[in-house]
Amino acid sequence: QVQLAESGGGLVQAGGSTILSCAVSGITASINAISWYRQAPGKERELVATVDSGGNTHVADNVKGRFTISRDDAWKIVYLQMNSLKPEDTAVYYCNSAHRDRMYWGRGTQVTVSS
Repeated sequence: QVQLAESGGGLVQAGGSTILSCAVSGITASINAISWYRQAPGKERELVATVDSGGNTHVADNVKGRFTISRDDAWKIVYLQMNSLKPEDTAVYYCNSAHRDRMYWGRGTQVTVSS
């Protein structure tokens, strides 16, 4: 079992920056990858960025060049650095851990970007 707890976010002005943290606890040895997803009102949840056990990262095209995902070596914390924020980045951001046969989700943290 893995527990994920997101923090950070809040209200940010367009063009600004913020960083989200995902604190990871539990059996971290089984983690294959941790991702950040987001869900805006009335829209489906979408993948934002992923970091895998080898340290490889993937960032969605619509945030590439603005968002960066990183983690510590022990899978204790995963960050999402968000720069040059736009109003369309407003969403609830969720942390997700992928394992061989299951996934876990955090409860999410709200990011609101004002124009």
